[in-house]
Amino acid sequence: MSTDRYTSPLSERYASKEMQYIFSQDMKFSTWRKLWIALAETEMELGLSENGKPVITQDMIDEMKEHVNDINYDVAVAREKLVRHDVMSHVYAYGQQCPKAAGIIHLGATSCYVGDNTDIIIMNEALKLVHKKLVSVIAELSNFAEKYKDQPTLAFTHFQPAQPTTVGKRATLWTQEFLMDLEDLEYVQSTLKLLGSKGTTGTQASFLELFDGDQETIDKIDPKMGFDGCYPVSGQTYSRKVDTRVLNVLAGIAASAHKMSNDIRLLQHLKEVEEPFEKNQIGSSAMAYKRNPMRSERIASLSRYVMVDALNPAITSATQWFERTLDDSANKRLSVPEGFLAIDGILDLCLNVVDGLVVYPKVIYKHFMAEIPFMATENIMMDAVKEGGNRQELHEKIRQLSMQAGKTVKEEGKDNNLVDLIAADPAFGLTKEQIEANLKPELYVGRAPRQVEVFLRDVVRPVLDAHKEELGVTAEINV
Repeated sequence: MSTDRYTSPLSERYASKEMQYIFSQDMKFSTWRKLWIALAETEMELGLSENGKPVITQDMIDEMKEHVNDINYDVAVAREKLVRHDVMSHVYAYGQQCPKAAGIIHLGATSCYVGDNTDIIIMNEALKLVHKKLVSVIAELSNFAEKYKDQPTLAFTHFQPAQPTTVGKRATLWTQEFLMDLEDLEYVQSTLKLLGSKGTTGTQASFLELFDGDQETIDKIDPKMGFDGCYPVSGQTYSRKVDTRVLNVLAGIAASAHKMSNDIRLLQHLKEVEEPFEKNQIGSSAMAYKRNPMRSERIASLSRYVMVDALNPAITSATQWFERTLDDSANKRLSVPEGFLAIDGILDLCLNVVDGLVVYPKVIYKHFMAEIPFMATENIMMDAVKEGGNRQELHEKIRQLSMQAGKTVKEEGKDNNLVDLIAADPAFGLTKEQIEANLKPELYVGRAPRQVEVFLRDVVRPVLDAHKEELGVTAEINV
């Protein structure tokens, strides 16, 4: 590791080796060479000739195929210092290795032929990896939801105790948002197309010249490279709106991860749920006792970066002039790779956190019982009416006693004594034992367990079954 210059934390600390390779120099420039081979093969197959002789021969293509991966970077770097053009530098370097084919490499193409088509290919590969990890996050969450579908817990609205739910039901809310992200990812990925071979302003004028104006032949010039097709019209580049759509998918995943991580952080503060904490992990340099939710905090931190990063391609797309301006290039080199490297790190963290989440039922029960007397008052009132009480009078008494109990909790720091107050009031005609029979947590979770079962069966399971070959991803967290 270099220590005398800046290195990106995304590659040093957060992103996986797989995602880093997708955005590596080797991946980029070997793809350039594959595109040059595809173009040459297409031109040869379409009969490109001069004075009755083929311009491109199989010997040239075979020579190019021999040097797809052994990229002579030193030659390209030296050439770029001279000509200040990255594509032409690599055309030159490739030609040095392929003397027979040197004259036909990049024939009829513009820089965006390799640059833009490669960008689409790389984003598509990166989306495949994101898809794989996202499916595994959904699977881990579904396992957690199933395990804790019957575990009652206080729900919170406005972060104030509200009608109870279950730990598993809460997890389905996180799961559902990730499922929405998966749908968005699959749709956007299904619409990706290559730029193809469009020339300097998208008119294919150079190919019209090469093929002597043969329109039907030029219609077949676009290489497919594993895609269903190419964008039918373009300027010099594919529309930068494509990058916007892709990074919006990443921003959506980041938003879902951020929401989940915030919930976990708050639950860890309550000591109800805790993210994994390793034996030798240090929570604070000063406070040795601390167990900070640092993984969830890192998810939130990286997620904010991805959500903001999505503005880059949106602004770039909006500010492109006519058929193309180059102010997209430097921004795009940063925003797209780093958005993917960050979301890769986020998904690895999500996998790690969800897989190791610890639930503390006794703490949950303690918090539940501190609040449930307030929530049980309607049931208590109904039981008292059955014993002959007046509903309206009892409602007022419960209101007054609830205020009194609330004052005891907040001002005196004592336990909630509402049950004792009600039991001591003869208007209710109920013993403490009768009242406490209404305080069982499972009586207040509504249909939450059933909702979890149906959601997992009807919504999650079909998705996991459809992508079962992608399941089983494990995350390696470096720091």
